[in-house]
Amino acid sequence: MRVNTRFAAAAAGAAVLALGLTACGGDDSSDTSSGDGGSSGDSAGEVEVFTWWAAGSEKAGLDALVGVFNEQHPDTEFINGAVAGGAGSAAKDLLQSRLQTNDPPDTFQAHAGAELQDYISAGQIEDVSDLYDEFGLTEAFPADLVDRLTVDGKIYSIPSNIHRANVVWANPTVLEDAGLDPAATYDSMDDWFTALDAVEESGVTALSVATTWTQVNLLETVLLADLGAEGYNGLWDGSTDWEGAEVTGALEDFEKLMGYTNTDRDGLDWPDATQQVIDGQAGFNVMGDWAEAAFAEAGKSSPADYTYFPVPGTDGVFDFLADSFTLPVGAPHPDGAKNWLETVGSAEGQAAFNKAKGSIPANTDADTSDFSEYQKTAIESFGQDTIVSSLAHGAAVPVATLNDISDATSKFTTGASDLAGYQSELAAAVNG
Repeated sequence: MRVNTRFAAAAAGAAVLALGLTACGGDDSSDTSSGDGGSSGDSAGEVEVFTWWAAGSEKAGLDALVGVFNEQHPDTEFINGAVAGGAGSAAKDLLQSRLQTNDPPDTFQAHAGAELQDYISAGQIEDVSDLYDEFGLTEAFPADLVDRLTVDGKIYSIPSNIHRANVVWANPTVLEDAGLDPAATYDSMDDWFTALDAVEESGVTALSVATTWTQVNLLETVLLADLGAEGYNGLWDGSTDWEGAEVTGALEDFEKLMGYTNTDRDGLDWPDATQQVIDGQAGFNVMGDWAEAAFAEAGKSSPADYTYFPVPGTDGVFDFLADSFTLPVGAPHPDGAKNWLETVGSAEGQAAFNKAKGSIPANTDADTSDFSEYQKTAIESFGQDTIVSSLAHGAAVPVATLNDISDATSKFTTGASDLAGYQSELAAAVNG
């Protein structure tokens, strides 16, 4: 992989550019089915792939996917446009700058769902519904997933995976040392609080967490646990009152959970918080199942070295998100982008990528026979559980709303607001 120098130059100027999304277009200088992209020269000769998979298990997943891409499309050069930063905050800021200056990558990673709405509304990404037919994805992807990807009858991205956000990861040795059964799961937040108390009393951090987006990930799982799937969904469709007593109770539980966490959290990202569990410095961590790949990368195996279970109160619910790839309007190499999208959606690409990343394939034709035991349980759960959309990972709300929720959460967890103020700010973020 070579680094794109144009991308690096854009990064240097990103901080001084406005971050609002505005529509952009490209010259119609090539005859492609997208209708808007085009460039001089070979449209399939290269593809700049813009992601936030720059390190660790995420990069391992990308590398595995690139390996399949190089086999399937050897004449298209892969250009790595990865930007470091958990949950893509730095990448999203730079991407907005590039779209605003009419300098889109050939394809970019985004979370499927509401996160795409701003790009759709600004006319910045193409409808790729025809590629679903061309690549046979309509039949290969679960029908309910295709429904979640469809906006006004159109589909704007191809998912590379399915992740679950409501998972607790635990260190069994730490739990045993605290007098707990390492194989235990917990039916409710109150039950879990008892276990967290025991770990804390043993002198170890009870619950590791990292920077703001990981705290929002924790928040969403508490809302899901205390409100249930219907009440949680109501937070986004208006049927649950953000100012109501049930939400107040959930925020109180969130506040209590934050009291068990490491004080250095705001200077860490998710791999650091997960590493604390791996190293026995913390008992529990709530993280999406990309953590599964981090345990595997560290040479750990379950249940000897780590255990996992749904966040207490969320058993039977799959908190869904999916990484996906788009075709930007004005992509310099639209045919290269389509080649990449074909590999992303393919059974071979998804098998290689998800085995390395800890997630599960969206393509049901992918061979998962050698996937980890966790991944096999996730496949089963996705097939039978109630599915809800993740807040922290762009499936439930647009980017602007998530940014406001993140700002409010950071204020609250750093002591700059009280619970009542936090609840009001969350309500304002969602309700406008």
